Amino acid sequence: MKKLTTLALAAAMVMGAATCASAIDFKAKGQWQFGFNVGDSTMTSKVNGHHTDTKDIFGARQRVRLQLDAVASEALSGTVFFEIGHQNWGKGGDGAAMGADDTVVKVRQAYLDWVVPQTDLKIRMGIQNLSLPSAAGDGNVLDNTDTAAIVASYQFNENVGATLMWARPYNDNFTGRSSGRTAGALDNVDLFMLSVPLTFDGVEVTPWVMYGMIGKNAFSAGEPGKTGVNTGEALGNYPFGYTYAGNRYYGNGYGHAFWAGLPIKVTAFDPFNIELDINYGYVSKMGRYDAYRYAYTSGAYDYFYTQKASTKREGWLVKALVEYKMDWGTPGIFGWYASGDDSNMKNGSERMPYLYAEQKFTSMMGEDVAYTGGHTDMKLSLDGSWGVGLQIRDLTFVEDLKHTLRVAYYGGTNDRKMARYANYLTGVDTRAPWQMNKKDLYLTEKDGILEFNVNSYYQLYENLKMGLELAYAVNMMDNNTWDHVASYSKQDMWSADLTFTYSF
Repeated sequence: MKKLTTLALAAAMVMGAATCASAIDFKAKGQWQFGFNVGDSTMTSKVNGHHTDTKDIFGARQRVRLQLDAVASEALSGTVFFEIGHQNWGKGGDGAAMGADDTVVKVRQAYLDWVVPQTDLKIRMGIQNLSLPSAAGDGNVLDNTDTAAIVASYQFNENVGATLMWARPYNDNFTGRSSGRTAGALDNVDLFMLSVPLTFDGVEVTPWVMYGMIGKNAFSAGEPGKTGVNTGEALGNYPFGYTYAGNRYYGNGYGHAFWAGLPIKVTAFDPFNIELDINYGYVSKMGRYDAYRYAYTSGAYDYFYTQKASTKREGWLVKALVEYKMDWGTPGIFGWYASGDDSNMKNGSERMPYLYAEQKFTSMMGEDVAYTGGHTDMKLSLDGSWGVGLQIRDLTFVEDLKHTLRVAYYGGTNDRKMARYANYLTGVDTRAPWQMNKKDLYLTEKDGILEFNVNSYYQLYENLKMGLELAYAVNMMDNNTWDHVASYSKQDMWSADLTFTYSF
């Protein structure tokens, strides 16, 4: 009955819109995505006697995305983007068990595009997909994520443009600690970005800067009695995660953040494609927390208080890509280097802060095939690591069938002594000691991973693509670094993803 009511309401809205605004042109597009995965991406089989892989070896999943554009003219349109899923086959909470009756429809985007009258100034306002300018792979600060924002862009001439953005990714998520605290107080995160795209013959350069202000309660879920957006580990992937369970947060009302980037793309030397991206990020100190050192000896933990650790975070990243396009494919080499933590907790973290990142140089440890529901979903940033890789992209021998072959090695730039703090920050009974939280991978200067990818994509029909992604990663973590943190059994990782995508 609920489904019939919803359909009737949707039909009434469409009919009403057609009646009241007959000049509006409605356009629809979307995707049906299906994924089947088999694999194991857990870096350990056991930690302290506990099995660490909580995922099934095999998984099946689907997702539907529908976008509706209401276009009044070239100067005015509105967009709403719905997503049904992810739906893990057999899971009742995802609406994919027998009966298939649950709430799984989400509004991913809802925004308005308009042009200021008598000008060429374009405005997009609402919940929209945001990505900061980047090159040599995707961005490592804010990339491909949906956020409430207002974005204004203006093209001065064919060579120079400008984009100004205000985004509010978080606000009013703090529920208060006690009767003396007000729910929703000092918990907003606001971002202000300016980019200047410069385009010349065969060269694109887009310098950008972004300033952020962070309320003290925006990421305070870790402090006892508080509820916020997430529980942030001081060494985790959340750049503003200042607290974790068991420790008290001492902080200021607001903190400040700053990022800058310089992506460069050069195609003037065709068939060469050269890309370089330089990034810097800083988050001010907003307080300190108690840092403990743990050691695992004789089957038990010994720990002692070491110092008041700082919440300051500051770092940088450089990444590059060089490709040579040929008739049969595009061979290339890529690499990156990012600053890492030193061994002193008092001066904060030397890794670059970020908001949302997922490196896509490699398949298994990077790009997320979200709708497979399998094991290639770590969405790692490049923080605290370095790497180099070789690939052949769009290799083709048969019409409509393309392959990508890749091999990459990446290691850490974090001081090996930081492993002393890993146990307390994560709870290693549920994950590898070097995995500082569920999404980020913490590599020390002694650690490494060697990954192999074979990805194939076949265009079955004009609108239907099938993909098969195969990945294997050799776990080269240093035993001497992590043995004193936990008792564990490390293992290699592997994954196979079969996907079907119908786009219209």
